[in-house]
Amino acid sequence: MNQPYQVKLDGFEGPLDLLLHLINQYEIDIYDIPVAQITEQYMHYIHTLRQLELNVASEYLVMAATLLALKSQMLLPKQEIEEADEEYMEDPREELMQRLIEYRKYKDAAQKLHDREMEANQTFTRPPVAFDDDESKPPVNKGDLSIYDMLHALGKMFERKKWNDPLETKVKSSEIPIEQRMTEVLDLVKHKRSGITFDRLFEYPSRSHIVVTFMAILELMKNNEVRCEQENHLDQLYVFYMGG
Repeated sequence: MNQPYQVKLDGFEGPLDLLLHLINQYEIDIYDIPVAQITEQYMHYIHTLRQLELNVASEYLVMAATLLALKSQMLLPKQEIEEADEEYMEDPREELMQRLIEYRKYKDAAQKLHDREMEANQTFTRPPVAFDDDESKPPVNKGDLSIYDMLHALGKMFERKKWNDPLETKVKSSEIPIEQRMTEVLDLVKHKRSGITFDRLFEYPSRSHIVVTFMAILELMKNNEVRCEQENHLDQLYVFYMGG
């Protein structure tokens, strides 16, 4: 009997990172978070992960429960109180808001330190050498797509193809090694100069096939062999070959 892929994605940094991504993506005011909207979008990501049977860390589930509790609390009718007591009313979102603000501060600081490190790494001296043409080409920018953008695209693909519950029964072959699927994806992308749609790479409603294809794309992006682009946030993704 085939065992499901047990996969841990390195791009996830925690539930606060996911929430901050959603706040930035939907241009939400961090000081006035629409709990119903943010909960719906957060649960969309969790649902996609669980569809793929990827390991969902308990901290993500704890945050999901927190958001659902906040959503219920915000929907409760507000009790009438005396004006004198109004100053003691606490916004139920306050604690989450403060956690997100603190997390954003540390994340921004870490990014600045990383940028400085990258700049320092580019400062060096050496004797003059002759450069080949290939070496003089600037690296291709993979864009600002994050693991969350990729996961969102995967969830939208499920909706477009109506693969709400991927079935293993349509593909009888054994699990495909990620290395083999990487080669297959590269072969498809190489012949499409204008890029290939993200959905086109997922041919079968098989959970193992979907997971291994997703991981293959992430590995190819990491190796600078393909890049993913979208014209606007939430648009269809296109995968491009980065070779010559």
